[in-house]
Amino acid sequence: ARVTAPVLVLAGELDVQVDPEQNIPPMRKALANNSAAEFVRFPGLNHLFQPATTGAVQEYAAIETTIDPAVLTKISSWLRQVAGLDAAG
Repeated sequence: ARVTAPVLVLAGELDVQVDPEQNIPPMRKALANNSAAEFVRFPGLNHLFQPATTGAVQEYAAIETTIDPAVLTKISSWLRQVAGLDAAG
């Protein structure tokens, strides 16, 4: 609750290891006073941020995508925002 630094919480909606429904609410509560906390849920992605059907661990090896590009885009844009850099540069 004392964290004031920027925080980016990412979750895959199909994550069966760290269930977003169970884990995000307590994180939101703990960071409620942190205006620099951002929460992003990605539909259709598993724990590894791969596009998945069920999110089951058994799917991991069969999925060709290492990490969904939307997640990488979010991370890079968030880092640029936190660093005070504009999108161009």
